[in-house]
Amino acid sequence: MRSLVAALLLIATSQVHALALGPDEFAAAKRLSCVLAQDSLGYINEDDYVALTDDVLDEYDAADGDVIFAKALGYFDGLMFGIPEQDAAGIESRLRSFVDSQACTQVVGVSFTL
Repeated sequence: MRSLVAALLLIATSQVHALALGPDEFAAAKRLSCVLAQDSLGYINEDDYVALTDDVLDEYDAADGDVIFAKALGYFDGLMFGIPEQDAAGIESRLRSFVDSQACTQVVGVSFTL
C-alpha cells in the first residue's frame, strides 16, 4: 500500500499529458495493474515492486509512463468499486481473483502469487 500512496503522489505532482493509450501502452497499464494488486496483497516486496514496475515502464518516456501508471491506478480502483472500505475480506478476495485471472497469469514475469 505504501507504494500505491507514493505512486499517487508522483502522479499528482507530475504533469500528465493526454490520457489516450495505444495498444502497447494499454497492455503495459494492464501489466502494471497486476503488479499493484500483487503489492496490495503482500505477494511481492518493495524491491520486487520496483523491479516489476521498472520492467513495465522502462521503454516509455516519463510522460507516457505517468499516463500508463494513471490508467493502471484507475483500473485498480475500478476493481474495488462496490466493495466497502471496511470489508478487508472482500477486498482481498477481489484482488486474489484478479491476480489469479488470465489478465495477470498470462503476463510472463508478473505473477508472484504464493
